[in-house]
Amino acid sequence: MTGDPSALDPDETSALDPAEKVDLWRQRFFEAQAAAEEFILGEHGEQGLAAWIQANARITAELLRAQRPAGVSATDHFMTRLQRQLLLYDSAVTMRPQPSGTVLRNADCGILRYRKRAERDGVVLTFSSPCPYCQHLNTAIAARYVEPEVTVSCDQAGDGCTWRAESAHPPADEDAAGSPHRGRTGD
Repeated sequence: MTGDPSALDPDETSALDPAEKVDLWRQRFFEAQAAAEEFILGEHGEQGLAAWIQANARITAELLRAQRPAGVSATDHFMTRLQRQLLLYDSAVTMRPQPSGTVLRNADCGILRYRKRAERDGVVLTFSSPCPYCQHLNTAIAARYVEPEVTVSCDQAGDGCTWRAESAHPPADEDAAGSPHRGRTGD
């Protein structure tokens, strides 16, 4: 193929179908993420990676604050964002309200599955597993974004994980079961 766009076969320039676009975006994001990880670890080591996670958490928390819909708590917004991120990779995700908060169960992580497939296809991975990075990053985002009385934690289980957003002060009344932050708008 040459650099001259007029030399392209018209069939090669047809639009991608939605599934092809999704796969291509996943691939490009994965490539950029892997390159950034490799560069940061190679140039700055583990301390550089920790600093990168904190910078990423700060930037993401600022974006979440700017994007949060009116009437939605920061906790609910964070958990929904995490759910949607996992669904982008076709993860098997359920999210359930609990009296003390919200539990998101990722029974089969599509991100982990995607990385395993990439490794089988010959891609050299920076990390043996994306799970510790994901957990450190998302708990750091939560620490900067969700309400101060809420603790966000993650437990790894096989090819999935369970995220919990729990309030130190769950609602006392049965009608308030579910996320204790639903409808709250304070940071």
